[in-house]
Amino acid sequence: MRFDVITTMPNVYDSFKDTGIVGRAFRSEIAQINIWDLRNYATDTFKHIDDVPFGGGSGMIIKPDPIFKAFDEIETVSVEKPHRIFFTPQGKPLKQATVQRLMNYKHIVLLAGRYKGIDERVREHLIDEEISIGDYVLSGGDLPAMVLMDAIIRRLPGAVSDDESTDTDTFPVGLLDAPHYTRPAEYRGFSVPPILVSGHHKKIEEWKLNKRLSRTKEKRPDLYEEYLIQLEENKNG
Repeated sequence: MRFDVITTMPNVYDSFKDTGIVGRAFRSEIAQINIWDLRNYATDTFKHIDDVPFGGGSGMIIKPDPIFKAFDEIETVSVEKPHRIFFTPQGKPLKQATVQRLMNYKHIVLLAGRYKGIDERVREHLIDEEISIGDYVLSGGDLPAMVLMDAIIRRLPGAVSDDESTDTDTFPVGLLDAPHYTRPAEYRGFSVPPILVSGHHKKIEEWKLNKRLSRTKEKRPDLYEEYLIQLEENKNG
């Protein structure tokens, strides 16, 4: 899978693309990343990419010209039409189902905005999908871009050394995770639940499922309701 990121802050991706699961995926060519500095497409000496908004108002707006030019160059080196995403609080909330769907694309372009916003003509004529990672305001779209890439890359075949560790993640199965423990079995008077050291694998799995159900019901009732609905649909389907 190929990712192209259009950004005003290319340096923030240096550590991201070299670290952990993501870095290993890029090094092993499971995924590919290209960073495009939006200022390289500015036409003036001082690399201005923003301007005041028509109609007045506070803040600066990224001009359409550098963004269009960046997309044009990416198109010239792409073997197929990419899926183009812009990060904004007005976008649809990022869900695990969104991640699963986006895995079907071989090439994704991520536009990480900055300042007050971008010229609306970019959204109208270049962007295929708008995504939000939460109901709050960030300084720009770079963190959302990294969040989305991380979520996708860790699900790609071969990205994680133990594939089962992603198959049982929270959101792919619709429930929060069960509690985890490791050695020592007793620490400062706090003991691991006896069932986990009993060796009864069937009972352990039942315990984990019950914990996932109770934890989801308590902490994320919205997810719990969705899980029950999905369960019912699968039963009737």
